[in-house]
Amino acid sequence: MASLVQPVRGINDVLPSAADSWRFVESTAHQLLERYGYEQIRTPVIERTELFKRSIGEATDIVEKEMYTFDDRNGDSLTLRPEATAGVVRAGLSHGLFHNQQQKLWCSGPMFRHEKPQKARYRQFHQLSVEAIGYAGADLDAELIALSARLWRRLGLTSPRLELNSLGTAAARQTYRDELVEYFSAHGQGLDADSRRRLETNPLRILDSKNPEMADVIAAAPLLTEFLDTESRDHFDELKAMLSAAGIDFVLNPRLVRGLDYYSRTVFEWVTDRLGAQGAICSGGRYDGLISQLGGRDTPASGWALGFERVVELLEAEACAIPEQQPDAYLVAVGDAARQHGFALAETLRDRVTELWLSMDCTGGGIKAQLKRADKSGARYALILGEDEVRESRVAVKPLRTDDPQTSLELDALVALLQRDAG
Repeated sequence: MASLVQPVRGINDVLPSAADSWRFVESTAHQLLERYGYEQIRTPVIERTELFKRSIGEATDIVEKEMYTFDDRNGDSLTLRPEATAGVVRAGLSHGLFHNQQQKLWCSGPMFRHEKPQKARYRQFHQLSVEAIGYAGADLDAELIALSARLWRRLGLTSPRLELNSLGTAAARQTYRDELVEYFSAHGQGLDADSRRRLETNPLRILDSKNPEMADVIAAAPLLTEFLDTESRDHFDELKAMLSAAGIDFVLNPRLVRGLDYYSRTVFEWVTDRLGAQGAICSGGRYDGLISQLGGRDTPASGWALGFERVVELLEAEACAIPEQQPDAYLVAVGDAARQHGFALAETLRDRVTELWLSMDCTGGGIKAQLKRADKSGARYALILGEDEVRESRVAVKPLRTDDPQTSLELDALVALLQRDAG
C-alpha cells in the first residue's frame, strides 16, 4: 500500500463536523454587510510582490519573513496574498472604481503567511476584509466599528472587547518615530535582537513586542498620543464621542500600532481572553495614504479584517449555539422498483417544494438499516417507499422528531406537508 500524502504544515482542512460553524459565521457576516450597504468584490490570491512591498512596507515582519513569494516562468516575482486590503485597492485602481466615487466593499477568502502555526493561527488562514473608500469622516470609522460590534452580537459572542488608538498623520508619526529612536537607543541594553533590528527599520513595532523582559522599557516609552496633530486629535475625539453615544464600550490603548505601514489615524482591535496568546480576532483602522501610495489619487479609506479560524474557535470556547443544518426529509426505498420510483419522486418533490432539503438513501439494504440512517441524519420525516407504496402511488410518512403516528399520503398531500415544514 502506498504511503499517505501528508498535509502541508500549518495548512488545515475544514471537516464536515466544523462546517456548520464556518457557514454560520460566513452567512451571518455576509447578510449583515449587505444590510449596511457593502458590496462583494473578489480578488486573486496571487499578486505581484511589488504590491505588498509598496503597501504593507518592506520593513514589516510580513514582507521580510512571512510572505510566500516565488518567480514564475516569465521571471516575475509573485506572492500569495498575505492580506486583502492591498489587493482590493489594486483592483479598484485597475478598474477605475475610485475615480470620483465612494465604495463600500468586502471580500473573503484564503490568505497565506509563513509563520509558526499556533491555535487559530495558521499558514493558510481565511479572512473577511471590509473596506470603505472615499470617506474621510470619523462617522465612517464609527460605522465600521459598530458593524463589527453588531456581528459579535449576532453570533452570540460576549468576550470581545474593543481597543482603540490614533496614529495621527504621517508627519506626526515621523516626529514620534524620531522620539522613539532616541528613547530606545538610550535603552539599547534592554532590547532584544529583534527590537534592535526594528530600531533601524520600524521602531513603532517595538511597542508590539510580547517579550516580557522588555515590558518595563516599553511601558516607559513616549506615548504617540502626545504627538498627535490637532486635526487627528479632533477626529479621534469625534470617533470616541460617537461610539459612546451608540453604547459601544472601548479601552484606549496608546501602544496599539498595528503591523502594517499603511495605517494612519484610527486603529483598533477586538480582542478576547478566551483564545490564549492569540487574542486579536478583528483588527483595522484608517489608511488614508495607501491609494496614492499605489498610484491613485489622494483618497481617504478605512477598513477591518477578521480571521474566520479565530472566530470559529471563539464560538466553541464560548459554547455559542450554532444553528443546525438538517434535512427536512429522508427518502427510504426498499426494493429495485421502489429505488427507481424513489429517484423520480425525489426530483419531483424538489421541483414542487420550495427550499426543500431532501436526502435519499443510496446505499440500499433493508428498511431497518435505512431508517436508522434516516434518524441519524436529523431529518423531520422518513419518506418510505416499498412495493405497496409504489403500487398504490402513495408514500409512507414517518415522523422522526415527534411521537405522531405514521401516515400514508398521495403526492399532493405530501407536497403540502413538506411545503409547510420545509426550510
